[in-house]
Amino acid sequence: MAVTPGRFGGLCFRFRDENPEVASEGPLFSGGGCVRRGTAMAASAADAVASAAEDREPQRKAMPGLESQWRQIENSESGRERPLQAGESWFLVEQHWYKQWEVYVQGGDQDSSTFPGCINNAKLFEDQVNWNLKKGLVEGEDYVLLPAAAWHYLVSWYGLKHGQPPIERKVVELPSIQKVEVYPVELQLFQHSDMSIPHTAQFSHTDSIDLVLGTARERFLVNPQEETRLWIQLSDGSFERLCNTHVTVLDARLKTGQVIVMETRKKDGTWPSAKQYVVRKSVSKEDEDFQGQPGVCGLTNLGNTCFMNSALQCLSNVPQLTEYFLNNRYLEELNFCNPLGMKGEIAEAYADLVKQAWSGHHCSIVPHVFKTKVGHFASQFLGYQQHDSQELLSFLLDGLHEDLNRVKKKEYVELCDAAGRPDQEVAQEAWQNHKRRNNSVIVDTFHGLFKSTLVCPDCGNVSVTFDPFCYLSIPLPVSPKRVMEVFYVSMDPRRKPEQHRLIVPKKGKISDLCVALSRHTGVQPDRMMVADVFSHRFYKIYQLEDSLNSILDRDDIFIYEVSARAGTGEGVREDVVLPIYLRERSPARDFNNSYYGLMLFGHPLLLSVPRDRLTWDALYHILLYRLSRYVARPSSDDEDDGDEKGEEEEGGSTRMQTAEGGSLQDPGPEQAGPSSGVVGRNRAPADNSPGPSNWPQRSRRKQLFTLQTVNSNGTSDRMTFNEDGHAQPYIAIDWEPEMKKRYYDEAEAEGYVKHECVNYVLKKAPVRLQECIELFTTVETLEKENPWYCPNCKQHQLATKKLDLWMLPEILIIHLKRFSYTKFSREKIDILVEFPIRDLDLSEYVIKPQSESDPEVYKYDLIAVSNHYGGLRDGHYTTFACNKDSGQWHYFDDSSVSPVTEDEVESKAAYVLFYQRQDVARRLRSQPDLSGPSEPPACGSPPSSESMDVN
Repeated sequence: MAVTPGRFGGLCFRFRDENPEVASEGPLFSGGGCVRRGTAMAASAADAVASAAEDREPQRKAMPGLESQWRQIENSESGRERPLQAGESWFLVEQHWYKQWEVYVQGGDQDSSTFPGCINNAKLFEDQVNWNLKKGLVEGEDYVLLPAAAWHYLVSWYGLKHGQPPIERKVVELPSIQKVEVYPVELQLFQHSDMSIPHTAQFSHTDSIDLVLGTARERFLVNPQEETRLWIQLSDGSFERLCNTHVTVLDARLKTGQVIVMETRKKDGTWPSAKQYVVRKSVSKEDEDFQGQPGVCGLTNLGNTCFMNSALQCLSNVPQLTEYFLNNRYLEELNFCNPLGMKGEIAEAYADLVKQAWSGHHCSIVPHVFKTKVGHFASQFLGYQQHDSQELLSFLLDGLHEDLNRVKKKEYVELCDAAGRPDQEVAQEAWQNHKRRNNSVIVDTFHGLFKSTLVCPDCGNVSVTFDPFCYLSIPLPVSPKRVMEVFYVSMDPRRKPEQHRLIVPKKGKISDLCVALSRHTGVQPDRMMVADVFSHRFYKIYQLEDSLNSILDRDDIFIYEVSARAGTGEGVREDVVLPIYLRERSPARDFNNSYYGLMLFGHPLLLSVPRDRLTWDALYHILLYRLSRYVARPSSDDEDDGDEKGEEEEGGSTRMQTAEGGSLQDPGPEQAGPSSGVVGRNRAPADNSPGPSNWPQRSRRKQLFTLQTVNSNGTSDRMTFNEDGHAQPYIAIDWEPEMKKRYYDEAEAEGYVKHECVNYVLKKAPVRLQECIELFTTVETLEKENPWYCPNCKQHQLATKKLDLWMLPEILIIHLKRFSYTKFSREKIDILVEFPIRDLDLSEYVIKPQSESDPEVYKYDLIAVSNHYGGLRDGHYTTFACNKDSGQWHYFDDSSVSPVTEDEVESKAAYVLFYQRQDVARRLRSQPDLSGPSEPPACGSPPSSESMDVN
């Protein structure tokens, strides 16, 4: 029964009456030094007595018989013998008085001199001022325990010594036993602003922390509109937040003598104990003096955190969600026990941020605490790397939902297929099942319902399910064409390499690239070879049937003109294509100065050589011709100044030798050593391998450069070749530094010209948002990486899938999928999406039977946009948002905020769109102003490691 608590000397007592026959309310009266509570049974005595002598006679007359008293106090259902029940009140009675009462009632004489008089518990108290119990009292020796009903009987019959408080104690349920809590927990209450004067208060172990907070608020005279929270001082002197106010004193492990500090949120939305990361608009003004438009508040960039700032600004400008936090409705719904949640910490951290931004006292705030909290629960956001605003938004919505989930214990729900049932029935069942496990303000605001239809291509089995969604990730129409930049190297030594910009099919092959280049150069595609050049060597030489997906936009692609190499019949000359590297010798100091290092430089070359001319001498002169644009021919004197050493074989020629003495007749496996600088590089096409049986030896005259076979990385091949006939020989041109300086024109070698096609820009026509939504709802075939298991075929199938909108949320978040990631390519789609600011009508895309009486449930108005500028590797996020109070659009660029017009909102940078349903907007406008916060039981959310300075 609810009663008014009485407080005596720091002790908190409540009068309770569990017996309906005994009134717990009534006038207090005194007689003979006793204070008794009037009852129906003793009403006549209460009206008749005025003194101790006069009081006894009418009181005894009003009492039941002695046997009846004994039965009611000792043996009845309301007597001492009844079992304990958790949470009920029992009262302490001094042992000597109770024994005297027992003697009196057992004597059977109501006029006996053994009459005990009024109840006197003086021996149980340490003093007569604070009325604190003595320490170490023992039941049965110092006191007896009586249930509430028995206590009230005795008080009504005999009265209570004037000035003494009743000693009420609760029954607590400990892990293994129930007991009467004789000694409650005595706490020292302090206010954060004044740590000098403690307020002592006693609480039962079963009292909630909410009661402790309420008591502190009452003691310190805190206004109902002000927010407060509690801290507990630990044994090491540090402070820890008491976040969950719904737990008991026992669960919170509070002990007698512990210090509890209450702090009050300031007008600017911050807490006195929190570190202040506030950027003031003017150093000459205090934050409390600054008054701006609530919500028009920037967020400082902590280092690549613009993605987080953009997502927060969008979410902060969702009217109903912000009002939910500003009005403290979240406090009663914090879920500290959800294993899928973040112990309420994400919700509290976000609430702190919203309250500061909408206090009107800041022009910019630093979201340091929130950033730390996000990194603690989502390791992918640790550090200060750039991330995706939509990914953070997804995490934040999920975290807020679980922290505010009204479902404390999730039940198991089995997902059921439609199995031919009507859509209305299946959809309603799916939504009810969803709400049985997920019920929060996030679900109320952002969740809608999909209809998903899967069709097996083999058996035709149709599976229909209804799934909830929090946002729509819609694709953008992608052009089937792709622009690629390449360098074309002609066989004509007089022509510089040409840069070309080619339009090719996105899913095309290397042959398509050659065909596109052929239109510009007139050279037949079969006379082209495509290679990826990296670090002066060939990363890969492509086959014509290779996919273009393997080529990234950042790759340096060279297309070389080669001679016609097809043909194996008699009389048809077969050409060999040799990869050529350029290397320069550099002296390396070792113990005898005999070793020369070799360093790659310049662009490599693919050279066509007739197989019947494959001699060192012929190759040397062919290379002189091909390099003649930037390699000067030496004079005859330079050429004859040679070294005539060396042994010449009969006929004046020998085989073309490798650097280690092997011959090209014995091609063998290549080995890329660790010094090559390239890992996992692909080799040249195997079908280009020559295979001459005898290559004449070079003449021993001095030449501009020397030639030798190397592996694909450009390092000397030190292995003996195996006779497999499939190895591609790579030839290196080695230059002495002095000869290179004299005859090699480096500037000319690196020069190239731009073809007129380089100036071509692929125009991207803008698309409407509705087109993207249509594309989202079209039928698609599942990818090989994500097949569907058909319950009819009992195997995974590449089924067709179709998504339809069934139910739309109050706030519709539309994520434009601008970033495309595949196995071989990554790109950002920089197309302009035209989206309406007002009256986005989605009725034609919702397949649920519609009601003509309320068309506004399908119409939306834009309230916020998250923008992304830049490319894949780097970029910047900003926000356009409409203030819920003023209706003015603002541009949020981290800490900078400026007003804009609606015409400026639409841009190619739009990435995530926030739309509000029109019927919801009308409902919010019609509601009275609820901006004033209600009385909070608790609030706030610093990290668990946050400490509080109370000095």
